[in-house]
Amino acid sequence: MNDVTLRLEGIEKIYFKGLPSEVQVLRGADLTVSRGEIVALVAPSGAGKSTLLHIAGLLDTPDAGTVAIAGTDMTGLNDRKRTAVRCADVGFVYQFHHLLPEFTALENIVLPQLANGATTKAAEARAMELLDSVGVADRASHRPAALSGGQQQRVAFCRAMANGPKLLLADEPTGNLDSETSDQVFGALIALVRETGMSAVIATHNLELAGRMDRILRLDQGLLRAG
Repeated sequence: MNDVTLRLEGIEKIYFKGLPSEVQVLRGADLTVSRGEIVALVAPSGAGKSTLLHIAGLLDTPDAGTVAIAGTDMTGLNDRKRTAVRCADVGFVYQFHHLLPEFTALENIVLPQLANGATTKAAEARAMELLDSVGVADRASHRPAALSGGQQQRVAFCRAMANGPKLLLADEPTGNLDSETSDQVFGALIALVRETGMSAVIATHNLELAGRMDRILRLDQGLLRAG
């Protein structure tokens, strides 16, 4: 089994390429994340951390460099294959939960599993197991509007982990919460990641939260440096 979950090598990204307003956000960024490792990504707004996460999660493509997940080079894959890898092997969590408002907490976690080929019975059992692990099983039948901000984000964590991904990518996952709720929700996220043994890259402005991860990296002038 490959011990490296994510490897980025020489990642470059340029916006408005060839125009007078051209901006090079990433300038040859390298990143290796081992299996089971949780890495904090710290950077000011506009430094390119969301771009880096999108490239790592195959939502965007670099202008140069390579992306490998679990030892497989993803750089030349077509859109259909990239989508299949994202569905099976990558989980995303954002600052805003982006839950589907017309579905219950349970259904929001069931849907990605059905898209990945699971049966309804198995998907519902998995969803309830995840909800229970983060302490919101009693809210399974509630729609997002009936949940608190912390509960919404816990459900979003469960949705991201529903298909048992190898890699979790989180972009300021507690940035929209007050400090007390943020600490509680972040603790639930880390516990869930540790329990599953997946790898994670979590972007945060909160240095206290970053210090609870295995390693801190700073995105500085388009390059990653040890924190």
